[in-house]
Amino acid sequence: MRTEVVGRQIDITPSIREHAEQKAEKLLRFFDGVQQIEFTITQQTSKGDEAFDVELVVAVTGHDDFVCHAKHADLYAAIDGAVQKGSRSLAEHKDRVKQHKS
Repeated sequence: MRTEVVGRQIDITPSIREHAEQKAEKLLRFFDGVQQIEFTITQQTSKGDEAFDVELVVAVTGHDDFVCHAKHADLYAAIDGAVQKGSRSLAEHKDRVKQHKS
């Protein structure tokens, strides 16, 4: 499984990369078919306010990619929010696959 952390208008520091990779590892518990996880982090500034937009793309076998977005003033909270949405999507997908097989 490969994890990528990409920054747009922001430099990805080792601590940001480490936080995202640790959170990405938790997604593996929800579905075994995860092939790749990609975070795209964009820093947005408007009218003096700063916000971070995190897009999480989870590539799995046998299904289209799962795409989740989260936006927050705190970068780490935005990453956590995107991972939370991704984990919910993967858990629901796993349940659908189990129901279909039985």
